[in-house]
Amino acid sequence: MKNSPHVGRAALLAALVLVFAAATVMAQDPVKVAPNNFKVLLENDQVRVLDFHSKSGEKIGMHSHPNSAYYYISGTKTKFTSPDGKVAERESKAGQAAWRDAETHASEYIGTGESHVVLVELKDKAAKAASKAAPKKK
Repeated sequence: MKNSPHVGRAALLAALVLVFAAATVMAQDPVKVAPNNFKVLLENDQVRVLDFHSKSGEKIGMHSHPNSAYYYISGTKTKFTSPDGKVAERESKAGQAAWRDAETHASEYIGTGESHVVLVELKDKAAKAASKAAPKKK
């Protein structure tokens, strides 16, 4: 029996879903994915502080961050690609601070000059303590 084009398309779609699922599962620690870009400044059972540097055009493979605070030492313009293939650009100014919920992405620095950011990643224990200490919404 000859395979129909629909069977081929279904197999291709299933393979693509598996690739994206594998990329999500395989998303790693950014320090392991890009050791030349991320340096651990401090790590304990509450937080991990990372120093990040990137040059224009540099790409970093799929990696994950827990809930984190970011401090932009330099202005940045970065393209982020999520595991499902969605692309978003973010631009930040030097001296700006931001909060980011846990996320998995690949990135490409598309700004000029060098990107320099300090990330404070909350570990699970610290994240739970912070949510308990947060004021209750009415």
